[in-house]
Amino acid sequence: MVDFLKRSKPEGEKWEEDEKVRKSVEEILNNIEKRGDSAIRELSRKFDNFSPDSFRLSEDEIRKCMEKVDQRDLDDIIFAQKQIRRFAEAQLGSIKDIELETMPGVILGHRNIPVQSVGCYVPGGKFPMVASAHMSVLTASVAGVPRIIASAPPVNGEPHPAIVAAMKLGGAHEIYVLGGIQAVAAMAIGTESIKPVDMLVGPGNAFVAEAKRQLFGRVGIDLFAGPTETMVIADNSVDAEMCATDLLGQAEHGYNSPACLITNSKKLAEDTISEIERLLKILPTSETARASWDNYGDIILCSTHEEMLKVANDMAYEHVQIMTDRDDWYLKNMHSYGALFLGPRTNVANGDKVIGTNHTLPTKKAGKYTGGLWVGKFIKTHSYQRIITDEAASFIGEYGSRLCMLEGFVGHAEQCNVRVRRYGGKNVPYGEAAK
Repeated sequence: MVDFLKRSKPEGEKWEEDEKVRKSVEEILNNIEKRGDSAIRELSRKFDNFSPDSFRLSEDEIRKCMEKVDQRDLDDIIFAQKQIRRFAEAQLGSIKDIELETMPGVILGHRNIPVQSVGCYVPGGKFPMVASAHMSVLTASVAGVPRIIASAPPVNGEPHPAIVAAMKLGGAHEIYVLGGIQAVAAMAIGTESIKPVDMLVGPGNAFVAEAKRQLFGRVGIDLFAGPTETMVIADNSVDAEMCATDLLGQAEHGYNSPACLITNSKKLAEDTISEIERLLKILPTSETARASWDNYGDIILCSTHEEMLKVANDMAYEHVQIMTDRDDWYLKNMHSYGALFLGPRTNVANGDKVIGTNHTLPTKKAGKYTGGLWVGKFIKTHSYQRIITDEAASFIGEYGSRLCMLEGFVGHAEQCNVRVRRYGGKNVPYGEAAK
């Protein structure tokens, strides 16, 4: 039996919040579409109090930003990028071009081709997300994308040095100091000074996520992403301090970051509630974490591991941390999630920052149909076909013609027929091969 010891706010209230965001984003995108650079500058001045001569950083400005980064911080960025690059390169190595002769004279294949231009958004604001530059810019670079542009909002009226360093070291070709909707819109729609891209990637707040959703189709996007979600699946093999810490560690992302504990131990559930209250009194980010926990926190008590698995797969959260006496069983049977973190030694924060996997992941149940950002997201797989013998052209053409006529496409059929007549050594009249 599934029992909610704590439940988040009703879905109807969440939908109303989303609807307000949708309408606001639509108006802003229309404004940018009509007014270009002037709208971008106006929005930057309004939301970030930032209006430089150029939003794009010059090479000299980039160098000066990087010089401001403490050497230890720079070394840590380089270390993290090394781990992420290593895993992305291994993923790239698994993506192969193929070509095979399916029958004598018929050759089919596919080529894997990088997206030609990508815009990478890196969130700033309250928490400058340095690691997001690694995840998007560096991964696109490993994929071989020839034009990578990156944008992040200013922090305290200037570019954030560590974010700029991460972008540059990751392989960005153009770096902009723009935040929010105006950044992703400028990269997708293009302005007088910014050439548009083919694809947008990277996380962001609710407004950035909604802007990407509305821009999808005009450009590709990595995935539909909402606020950070974290789920802890635990039994009595771990304690409440670890569960509470891991829940609040992600709840601090924003006021609407869902956090959920699924357990078969009532004692662990109750102890975790108490431990969360204790930690919220001392956590420096408690104001944000408290809002998320009060409005978007769930504690779900189940009877069995099978029941816990079913609930977890249905909720399909972004980060799923598993701390049980059967972690491998969950690994085998979980099918809907963003990323798994197995065992008490593992944690989401390491995954976010340094361990090597990509932290841009599906939310809002998108894990039911897509995985997260990876090097393959920047690769397009294109098929090709080649017929190299007269016999194959005639043989395949006869089948093709008949199947086209089955659907009523006479013009399609004649594409096949002309090959049958030309390469088959037969005088086949119009439509004859379709009989």
